[in-house]
Amino acid sequence: MRWALPLALFLLLLAALPQAAPRAAATEPRQALVLGAAQYDGEPSPAFRRRLDAALTLWREGRLDRIVVSGGRAQGDRYSEGEAGCRYLKRRGVPPEALACETESRSTWDNLRLARPLLEPGPVWIVTDAPHMPRALLLAERLGLDARGWPVEGAFSVEYRLRERALYLLARLGVTHPRP
Repeated sequence: MRWALPLALFLLLLAALPQAAPRAAATEPRQALVLGAAQYDGEPSPAFRRRLDAALTLWREGRLDRIVVSGGRAQGDRYSEGEAGCRYLKRRGVPPEALACETESRSTWDNLRLARPLLEPGPVWIVTDAPHMPRALLLAERLGLDARGWPVEGAFSVEYRLRERALYLLARLGVTHPRP
């Protein structure tokens, strides 16, 4: 029980931590970067599918010219998240010339860093889970991306939300990723 008070203080700090506020866009992005999530033998996981479907909706509404899907493969996987995501979007009518697939990343930092050369100049929607968005936008800013958030809602566990808040705090403090 000696850890109960420090844990309670840490959780209180996480709850009070301000989240990144969305910026007003002078120009709405015409491209989206879908951050990877799990895939199973070439099929996106439910969480990844929600992200891809959000980008697909933007595409179908005529709000995007380009979609970049990011994510590598776990050891032993036949497909990367980027490949699985691009295949999913192609099967739903997004033309190959409007897609780019980043297939090597293994973390949010790498998703953003390795996808950056595949993006067109200008603003980009970052499409990811709502709890993941503050950290993704912070890291995108550190990489010099003009990123706006397109948060995807879902039934996220308390553990996932707390994990993301903790990782955001560590990134904000410069512990896990370099500052500009």
